[in-house]
Amino acid sequence: MSEPTLRITPKKYSGETTIVSMRLAKELLKDIDAVAAVTGRNRNEILTMSLEFALNHMEIVMKEREET
Repeated sequence: MSEPTLRITPKKYSGETTIVSMRLAKELLKDIDAVAAVTGRNRNEILTMSLEFALNHMEIVMKEREET
């Protein structure tokens, strides 16, 4: 049986950063905190990863303009 391996990925966001403020529902914050507790990541890392994922998988649907 092989020895267990601890894999720690390097931090991806080591460049310039900026501060962004957003209001979150308390229920969502509880979910984020639960993920943080399980993964050992902080809120900022989880939110950054989530936003990056959303941007990479986003589909923009433009409404056709109704002519009158």
